[in-house]
Amino acid sequence: MILFLRKIIPPDQWKLPVTIVLGIFLGLFFYSVYLSKAGSYLSDNPQTCINCHIMVPQFATWNHSSHREVASCNDCHVPHDNFISHYYFKAKDGLRHATIFSLRAEPQVIQMKDAGIKVVQQNCVRCHEHLLLTAQQKINNQDFHSERESRLCWECHRETPHGRINSLSIVPNAIAPLPKSPVPEWIKELTEE
Repeated sequence: MILFLRKIIPPDQWKLPVTIVLGIFLGLFFYSVYLSKAGSYLSDNPQTCINCHIMVPQFATWNHSSHREVASCNDCHVPHDNFISHYYFKAKDGLRHATIFSLRAEPQVIQMKDAGIKVVQQNCVRCHEHLLLTAQQKINNQDFHSERESRLCWECHRETPHGRINSLSIVPNAIAPLPKSPVPEWIKELTEE
């Protein structure tokens, strides 16, 4: 262990420059974490979804839906079977979103990937299972269960909870909160002169 430490500690003449460079990189890392609002992604706050990517129509239509009162974005779009799969899926999906946004490769029409479709379907059934059981009893049909398993909920419930997300014109009075500017005040003051 001591031999390892001797190999990574720089000679005396390099200690100050190495410390300065490491300090700069560490500062840039923490500033990037601050700018990206990385801590907000651990929460279930729906406004997190509009921090940096183009989810305003989805946020606005959800915000005007009946689901707003009982479900946040993560209630539908993240698995709830256990803590590990919840945060693993959230991290994996978040990194994909961050990469797409950073590379400016956002698609014109945002669509769920296969993993997201599976999760949303499971969460629809998880939250509405009592309705499905009641419907099965009322219908008293043996094929109901297989039908339920083979179709996605939004094949019939197309506008739940987002409505038609062609544009914000479907919710003309929708106001989505704008993210705060990451530009420090002292830079704003310099540019206003």
